[in-house]
Amino acid sequence: MKVHHRFLNPIVAAVSAVFLLAVPVWAEEPLDGLFDRLKTADDRAAARLEREIWNEWSKSGSAAMDLLLQRGRDAMAAGNTAEAIDHLTALTDHAPEFAEGWNARATAYYQARQLGPSVSDIARALTLNPRHFGALAGLGAIYEELDNPQQALEVYRAALAIHPNLRGVSDSAKRLEAKVAGTDL
Repeated sequence: MKVHHRFLNPIVAAVSAVFLLAVPVWAEEPLDGLFDRLKTADDRAAARLEREIWNEWSKSGSAAMDLLLQRGRDAMAAGNTAEAIDHLTALTDHAPEFAEGWNARATAYYQARQLGPSVSDIARALTLNPRHFGALAGLGAIYEELDNPQQALEVYRAALAIHPNLRGVSDSAKRLEAKVAGTDL
């Protein structure tokens, strides 16, 4: 599938504006402590805290919705993105306030090379959960694919402000810092 950058770039820019200007209004007490500790954790502790956060994010409050999320993830792991998108669309239809459903479907769309729908779902995930470092990392990767290193770097920095030890993102940010500064390695 050919991506028409001139149509996608305004969408991606709008998503960035939403998350960069958003004032966090979440009240997730159990997660607050995890995020506080994540900011100062070493690599090993950060990996454990990240798993705990993902586990919390994966709880919709409904066994049926959690099953749809798991089926979507399993289909992605098996390389069946069409099936994953079907399961995750059912999830977002039935649980539109569940941020992880949108993030998971964004990932499936990304794997299917459907960047426009992926960006749209990332926007929804970030609206529902502005601290979603996984969605931010995905948006950064999309900006890189669209050859927009400055925007990618901004998004990666936002993800690192939440999760300083986010695997791969720190390296990507360093690489882009050099590129944006004109010293492409």
